[in-house]
Amino acid sequence: MLHKSKFFLSMLAGAFMALAAVPALALQAGDPAPDFALPGSDGQTHRLSDYRGKQAVVLAWFPKAYTYGCTIECKSLAENGHLIREYDVTYFMASVDPLLDNKGFAHETGADFPLLSDEDKAVARAYGVLHDKGYAKRHTFYIGKDGTILKIDTRVNPETSAEDMAKTLGELDVKRTAGK
Repeated sequence: MLHKSKFFLSMLAGAFMALAAVPALALQAGDPAPDFALPGSDGQTHRLSDYRGKQAVVLAWFPKAYTYGCTIECKSLAENGHLIREYDVTYFMASVDPLLDNKGFAHETGADFPLLSDEDKAVARAYGVLHDKGYAKRHTFYIGKDGTILKIDTRVNPETSAEDMAKTLGELDVKRTAGK
C-alpha cells in the first residue's frame, strides 16, 4: 500500500510540474492587445495607447527588412495603402530589426506608413510572434478602438496584404472614413 501511495504522489507531482511548464496561452481575438511604445521609421515613437478610443490599429509583423517576402509585403502596403485608408485605422509594419534598417527599408520600398522597430524583442514576445530563431513571425493583428484584438491573421499573403487588410477591416465592421 505504501508503494502505491508513493507512486500516486510522484505521478501527482509530475503532473503539477508539467502544468507549470506549459507556456501562457497565446493571444487571441477578444484579448486586450499588449500596449507598446516603439520607434518608427518616420522618426516618431508610436504607442498603441495613443490610438485607444480614437482609431482601430493594424499591426503587421514581418520577419526581416530587405528580404524577398517582406519587400513584397511592404510594397503592397505602399502601393495599395489607399484601400486601407478607406477605414478609420492606423497601420504599421513591425519587426525586430534595428531602426536604421527599417528606415532604409521604408525608403527603399516607398512606405508611406511607419515601420516600427522592436530591437529588444519585448513587444514581439508580448504578441507571441518571436520565432525561436530571433525574428518576428509574419502575423497581422487587427486591434479595435477599445484596444481589444479583433483578429489575428497568421496566414498573411505578402503579394495581396493591402487588399487582404482592407477586406478584413470591412469584415470586422471597422468604421469607414468620411465620404467613403
